[in-house]
Amino acid sequence: MRVNRILLSSSLVVVALVVQVSVLARLHLPGAVPDLLLLTVLGLAMVYGHVGGALIGFGAGLLADLAPPADHAAGRYALVLCVIGYLAGLIKPENGQLKSATGPMVVVVAAALGSTLLYAGVGALVGDTAARHVGLGGLLFTAALYDLLLAPFVVPGIMWLARRAENDPLAETSSAAKTNIASGWLSGGTGLRIGSQRGGLKVKAARTRTARAGRIKGVKRL
Repeated sequence: MRVNRILLSSSLVVVALVVQVSVLARLHLPGAVPDLLLLTVLGLAMVYGHVGGALIGFGAGLLADLAPPADHAAGRYALVLCVIGYLAGLIKPENGQLKSATGPMVVVVAAALGSTLLYAGVGALVGDTAARHVGLGGLLFTAALYDLLLAPFVVPGIMWLARRAENDPLAETSSAAKTNIASGWLSGGTGLRIGSQRGGLKVKAARTRTARAGRIKGVKRL
């Protein structure tokens, strides 16, 4: 990953984790806690792709595993966010621009449900059955609801910051497309035709000047 990606991703992940632990977790909402860290990983993954999303997700999850008041085995949430970041990066648009908000909202709901199920599944493998006592159905519903309500205020801003850190890749893509179109025209022969037309115009201009010079000399000879 590039240096600017690492710096931006690290800063956003740290800020998201601090806000989630110090603010969102203290709201004592029924069910799940709004996962600002998950939304941050989703926004970065949909700009940087599946490899960047997996790396950012793993780092963010590991930081959440180690940050107090963590009450689970280290590496558990790192695995969850690594998988979610990888899958979210697979839907990165080729031109770098999302056509509508429907796709990202579906991704947010799927990520909220998938992360909750995967977290509970990994917990069951290591002997943590807290999800059964709390109620998995309620956790799934509230996680999807809270993340969906929070996503419009987080994901677009994260994606915009990521693109700005990339020196506006949308403009670069547009410029590259124009360059490809121009090169395609040249390879198709249009540039050669233009060149031949310019050469013909030069020849005609030279002949015209010669003819005029001849007429002028003829007048002088008379």
